[in-house]
Amino acid sequence: MADKVRDLAWTTTRQAQRQMTPEGLYGRRKMTALVRRQPGFGDASAGSVDRAMTALGLSGVRRDKGIRTTIPGKGGNRAGDLLDRDFTAPRPDHTWVADFTYVRTWAGFCYVAFIVGGAASSNSTSGAAAFSSGRGASTSASRSARLCP
Repeated sequence: MADKVRDLAWTTTRQAQRQMTPEGLYGRRKMTALVRRQPGFGDASAGSVDRAMTALGLSGVRRDKGIRTTIPGKGGNRAGDLLDRDFTAPRPDHTWVADFTYVRTWAGFCYVAFIVGGAASSNSTSGAAAFSSGRGASTSASRSARLCP
């Protein structure tokens, strides 16, 4: 079985170099179906194909859906919009906005908190205030460092 999987997953070029074929990226299910279509291998089991792929170091490319990190509650109640989408600050240290999100890391996921303090600005063209990066950024960095693995 390993010889058949090797022949399907790899080919030899004219320069006698081994090169992976597109079928070499197949997962266990697709590779099993491909092997079963070959003459004389119609009764190949998924387990034997899986063992052959493991022995050859082949693992398929999968296009799974991403991990769902946030699942809404049954009640569906959301926090109120206390600023009514008006992020302008009449004076420094008056308006603070916070949010947190998940960030994918090598070890899994990490919570990151973003805390932004608004600074008074009279020349804002988009209707949003210019935000200061003082205390909010340092607080955010120190909190996220403690929450990450």
